Amino acid sequence: MTNNNQQGSNVKAIAIIGALFFIFGFVTWANSTLIPFLKLACGLKTDLEAFFVTFASYIAYFFLALPSSWLLKKMGFKNGIVVGLFILGIGSLIFIPAASSRSFGLFLTGIFIQGAALSLLQTASNPYISIIGPIESAAKRISIMGLCNKFAGIIVPIIMGSIFLKNASAIEAKISNAATTLAEKEALLGEVLSRVYTPYIVLAIVFSLFALFIRFSNLPEIDVDKEEVVEDESTHVAKTSIFQFPHLFLGAFCIFLYVAAEVMAGDIIGTYGKQLGISADVSRYLTTLTLSGMLVGYVIGIITIPKYLTQQAALKICALLGLLFTAAAYLTSGYTSVIFVALLGLANSLMWPAIFPLGIKGLGKFTKTGSAIMIMGIAGGAIWPLLYGYLKDVQHVHFQLAFFISMIPCYLYILYFAVYGHKVGQRK
Repeated sequence: MTNNNQQGSNVKAIAIIGALFFIFGFVTWANSTLIPFLKLACGLKTDLEAFFVTFASYIAYFFLALPSSWLLKKMGFKNGIVVGLFILGIGSLIFIPAASSRSFGLFLTGIFIQGAALSLLQTASNPYISIIGPIESAAKRISIMGLCNKFAGIIVPIIMGSIFLKNASAIEAKISNAATTLAEKEALLGEVLSRVYTPYIVLAIVFSLFALFIRFSNLPEIDVDKEEVVEDESTHVAKTSIFQFPHLFLGAFCIFLYVAAEVMAGDIIGTYGKQLGISADVSRYLTTLTLSGMLVGYVIGIITIPKYLTQQAALKICALLGLLFTAAAYLTSGYTSVIFVALLGLANSLMWPAIFPLGIKGLGKFTKTGSAIMIMGIAGGAIWPLLYGYLKDVQHVHFQLAFFISMIPCYLYILYFAVYGHKVGQRK
C-alpha cells in the first residue's frame, strides 16, 4: 500500500512539474516571436540588435543559477518554485510600461527578469524530475517534460505570431515607404506595441494563480542534502567537493553548446527563412516546425529509453544527426534548407534529457549545486545568436556559412561528451 501511495504521489508530482515545463516552453519560445516583433516595433536596424532578446533571456541563467541553488537550499524545491512563478509574473508585467514608452531596453529588462525566474524554476525542477525515480530512466521522465515544453513551443509562435506579427509584411512596407508621414509611422508603431498589453497581463495572472496552487498542493519535497557521495563502494570514500566531479563540468559545457544549438534552430529559424526570401507572414511560424521535430524526438525517447536505447546511445545518435542536418542545410537552399534547419529540432530533442542526468549522476548532497552549474550552461543560448549575428552582420559572412560555422562545433563536442566525456572521473 505504501508503494502505491508513493507511486500516486510521484504521478501527481510529475503532472505538476509537467505543467511547469509547459510554462517554461511558453515563455522561452516566445522569444522567436519577440525577435522580429521588437525589431519592427522598436525600429532596430540589424538582426544582431534583435538577438539581444535571446541574450537577455538566457544570460540570466549564468548569473542566477548558483544563487538559485542557495535559495533552494534555504527554502526547498516547492517554495523555490512558488517564488520563481511570482517573479515570472513581475517580468511579464514590465512589458506593459516597455510598450507604452517604446523602450527596447525596458523590454530586455522584463525578458531578463523572466530569465531569472526561469533560472530558479529550472534549477528546482530539473533535478526534481531526475531524482524522483531511478536515474537510469531519468531521460524518459525528462522526455515527458520535454513533450510539455515543446508542445508549448509549438503553439506559442502560432498564438503570439498571430497577435504580434499580424500583417507584419504590410506594416514593414508602410514604414519603409517614403510616402508614409512621421505621424502615420508613429501611430502604426503605437498600434503594434499595444498588442503586448493583454497577453502579458493574462500571463502574469496565470503565473500567480499557479504559484498559489503549488503553494497549497501536496507536492512532495525531496531532500538530497543528506545523501553521501561514494567514490568507491569497496572502500566507502566520500567525496567532499563539487570540484571532484569533472563529468559535471564537462556536462555543463555540453548543456552550454546544446542550448546554443537549440536556440539557433528554434529562435533563429525565422530570421534564417527571411534571409532565404520567405515572407515575414510565413517565417513567423517556422519555429513551430523545429519544435514539432523536437516533439517527435521526445515521443521516440519515451518509447525507447531505457528499454531499447541507453541515454548515452541516444545522445550519440542525436549528435550525429545534428552534424548531418547542419551540413545539409548549408548545402541546400530555399525551403529545403529551412526544412533541414527545422529537422535539427529532431536532432536536439533527446540531448537535454540525456545530458542533464549524466551530468548530475552520483552527486548526492551536491545535487542542488551541481544542478545549478548545469543550468548555468543555458547561457549558451545567449552567446550563440550574437556570434551568428556578428558573423553575418559585422563580418559579412554569408548567413548559411555563418550558421554552419556556428553549429558544427556544438555537435562535435556533444558527440565527445556522449562517447567519453560523461565517464571522466567516474569509476565503474
